[in-house]
Amino acid sequence: MTASTKTIPTLAAFALVLAQVPAAAFADELTILAGDLPPMFNADGTGREAEVISTVMERCGHSVTFEIQPFTRHWKSYAGGKGDGVATVPVGMPLDGVQSEGYIQYQNGVSSLVSNGHDYSDLSALSGQSVIAFMGASDIIPGLKDAVGSFKSYKEVADQIGQSRMIFGQRVDAVIGDGMIFAEYNRQLREQSDLMFDPNQDVTFQAIFAPSDYAMNFRTEALTADFNRCYAEAKADGALDAINKKWAERYRETLGTQYLGY
Repeated sequence: MTASTKTIPTLAAFALVLAQVPAAAFADELTILAGDLPPMFNADGTGREAEVISTVMERCGHSVTFEIQPFTRHWKSYAGGKGDGVATVPVGMPLDGVQSEGYIQYQNGVSSLVSNGHDYSDLSALSGQSVIAFMGASDIIPGLKDAVGSFKSYKEVADQIGQSRMIFGQRVDAVIGDGMIFAEYNRQLREQSDLMFDPNQDVTFQAIFAPSDYAMNFRTEALTADFNRCYAEAKADGALDAINKKWAERYRETLGTQYLGY
């Protein structure tokens, strides 16, 4: 047998090995831009929302790396040409690429100290109260802009751990924002020392607002189609509900059963 004929079975065997390698081994390596919103996205790329996206895309044979940036800046970076996709885009928001169907919900509500004794069951209950909210809340949450005139005071701040500081320091009566994000920043405060207030005070969360829906934007229609298809599969078999329940459980003491029913 000549040297040239010896290569024939070798090449055939190599082709057979390639055919047996899972398709995921040749998957796209995607960079997804995400906002710095613990525990939805933590600085290390973990988090509730990060886990949802990774689970969905892995079903489609794509691996994901998250680039974490200040929230809203990640939209601007994507619009400037960075990344293969961008997370936490309000449904219907004009942005480059092709938008997916909604894949995650945030649950805004009112958080307060239990010792406050107030039942903030609706916006009218905040009348005469000092309130703090996340930046842009009055433009996002239906009815809030019209109600703030009845509050004792109202302020929007970008520093969400600062909201927790103000509620524990009893400088405000109530915080408006996502309950899970609020609970995570409370947890972070409990790990700090030399605070001028007690971060272990009992808090309560009431989900008085409708959930906010968010979508992904991808640069190609093919990636968006992959995401939508694999999201539907993960939703149908309970994988996504399991992720959401797991994360809600971490903050059960604050959230009760108010966070999206989990």
